[in-house]
Amino acid sequence: MGLEGKRALVTGSTSGIGLAIARALHAEGAQVVLNGFGDEAEIAALCEELDAVHSAANLLDLAEIEAMMAEAGPLDILVNNAGMQFVSPVEDFPPEKWEAIIGLNLTAPFHTTRLAVPAMKQKGWGRIINTASAHSLTASPFKSAYNASKHGIAGFTKTIALELAQTGVTANCISPGYVWTSLIEGQIPDTMKARGLTREQVINDVLLAKQPTKKFVQPEEIGALAVFLCRQEAGNVTGANWSIDGGWTAE
Repeated sequence: MGLEGKRALVTGSTSGIGLAIARALHAEGAQVVLNGFGDEAEIAALCEELDAVHSAANLLDLAEIEAMMAEAGPLDILVNNAGMQFVSPVEDFPPEKWEAIIGLNLTAPFHTTRLAVPAMKQKGWGRIINTASAHSLTASPFKSAYNASKHGIAGFTKTIALELAQTGVTANCISPGYVWTSLIEGQIPDTMKARGLTREQVINDVLLAKQPTKKFVQPEEIGALAVFLCRQEAGNVTGANWSIDGGWTAE
């Protein structure tokens, strides 16, 4: 129980990667604040499972972010995980989609971080983890806003790591490749139909084309990495961008 007594907020944690991180932190003894949308009954069950509280704050609304942070109280651990994606050629990219992706993936972490840091500095201990992406290190076409936001969060993380280097507060990125979640699984049938491919072809030749291991990253693997970054032994690990992408960005 290496995180006993620590209070953690994980954004976008009602499903997928964020939920896996929340579960991993809870298993280490942390008190967890969940954030995200979803079925009310399912969220209530998660709160009971993790002995957690939940904030439904819309992270595109500054007032709601500020209210969530005030209600969460002084944090020891902040995981900025919430994100969104949209695919389009740049000349057709809807401006409102650009604003939303930059807002959720980059601006919201700025606000949560600036509001969390004072209490962390006062305690002399804190952990800030930003879920970036393989697209924080490389790019793919038709994902201009996503690529920009993830490159941005990597740079933001390095900056705050340097600012906080002598305070006992660390800041790091986790950059996954394709992660096996219900969101990815749900894309497979449509891709099979659209491209006339088998399930195995979609997985190996489309989704995992850039991951040399030909294996999806599992959410629990990301949760385990997040726990390590929060432990006392990682106190000198800061400003790093941790790839967990099956070798994608090694090529």
